[in-house]
Amino acid sequence: MFGVLERWIALRYLGARRQEGFISVIAGFSFLGIALGVATLIISLSVFNGFQRDLLSRVLGFQGHVVAMGQYGPFQAPDALLEGIRTVPGVVSVMPSLDAQGLLSYRDFAGGVLVKALRSADMAARPAFADALVEGTLAEGDGIAIGQRMAANGRIKVGDRVTILSPQLDAVGGPPRSRAFTVTGIVALGVSEFDNTLVLMDLATAQAFFQLDDNVTALEVNFADPSLAPAGAGEVAKRLPGSLFVRDWQQVNGAFFGFIETQRNVVSLILGMIVVVAAFNIISGMIMMVQDKGREIAILRTMGAGRGTILRIFLMSGASIGIAGTAAGLILGVTLSGHLEQVRQMVKAATGVDPFNSDIYFLSSLPSFTDPWQVAQVAVASVALSLLATLYPSWRAAKLDPVEALRYE
Repeated sequence: MFGVLERWIALRYLGARRQEGFISVIAGFSFLGIALGVATLIISLSVFNGFQRDLLSRVLGFQGHVVAMGQYGPFQAPDALLEGIRTVPGVVSVMPSLDAQGLLSYRDFAGGVLVKALRSADMAARPAFADALVEGTLAEGDGIAIGQRMAANGRIKVGDRVTILSPQLDAVGGPPRSRAFTVTGIVALGVSEFDNTLVLMDLATAQAFFQLDDNVTALEVNFADPSLAPAGAGEVAKRLPGSLFVRDWQQVNGAFFGFIETQRNVVSLILGMIVVVAAFNIISGMIMMVQDKGREIAILRTMGAGRGTILRIFLMSGASIGIAGTAAGLILGVTLSGHLEQVRQMVKAATGVDPFNSDIYFLSSLPSFTDPWQVAQVAVASVALSLLATLYPSWRAAKLDPVEALRYE
């Protein structure tokens, strides 16, 4: 498509000679604008992808893909009911659970807690809890495991005795119940809310403490693939009595993850404007180049160069800026996306300010996931904008009348 002479002239036009320095400066800024726009767009998309992916995996690991709850509060979950749910295609586990709130106190520390109770075997079999254990053992018998940040805030260690207060009154209207528990383990789920408030407890112990007999507050159903949950929820519901209702993870967390998706689209649009502005810089720079190279264009025409040759020369000049800027942006964006947590720690060490406060953003580390398909889309869009930006200046150069250009020379 491009001849050797056309490539040589196109690249020579981009070189900085003293009398053409301003044009080369504009080309340089266009290159930087495209590179920075592409890099920031890739980084922002990677952060949103990582945030959504990481948070989703942790939330699903905590609550299950499908949750069945009682319309009128706690309910009984006999083994026959659990076996019926296990017959649903794709189901890998069914776990009765008890969720309740309470107040934990230890010496001069006190804070609200979320009690999550599962059977000990189920708790050990759930990777979200088993992999989160950083010290000790998971809750067994009368022992409990607590979140890492709660342990740090209260200076609580494995083996300490803490008191948990239930907000519910006892059966005769007396004061709320309280009981001392031994901390057997500390877990770090990577979600600040859980690490600040979570208490893991054996199901039988929790049922006795909250006086629920053998009742539970939920059945947590996990599928081999979370994407099976929306369709599988209907099959689960068919195997449950009418007093229970079923919700899949998309229904439970739909608003939150929808908000993340909206934020990603808005940020992508805003950062994409950087590339658009850089493309407009290419237009202005190329128009100035055409005006400056009018005499040389006319000489080329008189020597036999056709309009197509002139068009291709200036197309390649402008496209070279866009392609080089896109390539530099891809390298910079993909490289930084893979080392964002290290960059965060460097910024925190240098300034004392944490750019990713876990109290605000839920997760304790800066996640990142670079989607190759999104990177390809960004690259194609950037190159396409750059090519579009060169069309008018190139067409204008090709239409230049050599007689008019040389009249006053």
